[in-house]
Amino acid sequence: MQKNQIHWLKSIPFFTIHISIIAAFFIPFHWKLVTLCIASYSLRMFGITAGYHRYFSHRSYKMGRIPQFLLAWLGSTSVQKGVLWWSAHHRHHHRYSDLPNDIHSPIQSGFWWSHLGWVLCSKYDETQWEQIQDLAKYPELRWINRYYLLPGILYAMILFIWGGWGAFIWGFAISTVLLWHGTFTINSLSHVFGCRRYATTDTSRNNLFLALITLGEGWHNNHHCYMSSTRQGFFWWEIDVSYYVLRLLSWIGIIGELRAPPLHLLHTKLLKPFPRNQKPNRQTPDAEELLERA
Repeated sequence: MQKNQIHWLKSIPFFTIHISIIAAFFIPFHWKLVTLCIASYSLRMFGITAGYHRYFSHRSYKMGRIPQFLLAWLGSTSVQKGVLWWSAHHRHHHRYSDLPNDIHSPIQSGFWWSHLGWVLCSKYDETQWEQIQDLAKYPELRWINRYYLLPGILYAMILFIWGGWGAFIWGFAISTVLLWHGTFTINSLSHVFGCRRYATTDTSRNNLFLALITLGEGWHNNHHCYMSSTRQGFFWWEIDVSYYVLRLLSWIGIIGELRAPPLHLLHTKLLKPFPRNQKPNRQTPDAEELLERA
C-alpha cells in the first residue's frame, strides 16, 4: 500500500506557480491587472463550482453535450486535474464524509492534508472510474480528463499573447494560486469553522466568508444535507453567486431542470451545532433524536 505522503517531484509545477507570483513585484502595477486577476479567478471558480461540483459531481441540473464539454473545458483551466478525476473523488468524499475512508477530512487527517496534501499525493492520481460510470460514457469527457492540463496551458498562453507578462502573472499565476486555495478551503475549513443548521453524518458547516470567495460553496452544511440541489444557499440571505448565474443560463435555455432543496422535508433535520471536536460515525443519532437532545 502506498503511504499518504506528498510526491515532491510531481509537485514541482504546483510550487513553481506559487513561486512565480513573486514576479508581480517586478512588473509595473496597474489596477487593470487586478481587475483581470479577479475576473479570471471568478470565471474559473464558476467552472469549478457550477461545473466540476454541481453539474459533474452531483448532476444537479441538465444540459446538452456541447455546453457540457465547454463547461468541462472551463473547469479544466483551473488546473485542478481532470473533470472525471475531480468528480469521482468528490463522490467518494460524500460517501465517506469525515469517516476514516474520507481521503481529505480535516477531522481525520488535519488541516494541511485536507487542504492540499492529498492532492499532491500520487496515491490518489488515478480516476476512480467506478464512481463516475454515468460520465465515463462520453468519449469527449474521457479525452479532456486525460489531457486535463491542455485547457490551462492554452489559457495561460492566450493571456501571455494578449497582455504579456503582466497578464500572465496576474491573470493566470496569481489567480490560479488564489483559485486553488479558495477551492481547497471547502475541504479544509468548511468542516471546522461555521454554523450547522442540519443533522448530517459529518461535521459540515455553513460559512459566509467561504461562500463569498467560492461563489456559494461555503454553504457546506446545506449541501451535505441535500447534495442534489443546484442551489446551495437555501435562503435568500445566503449569497450563492454560482446559482444566480445558473438561473440566468436556465432562463436563456442553455441549461434546465435545476433541482431545488425540499425545505419542507429538510425542516425535520434542523438541530443545534455539533461540538467542534465531535467526530461523526455511522451510528450518529437520527434527526429526531438530535432535536430531542437540543
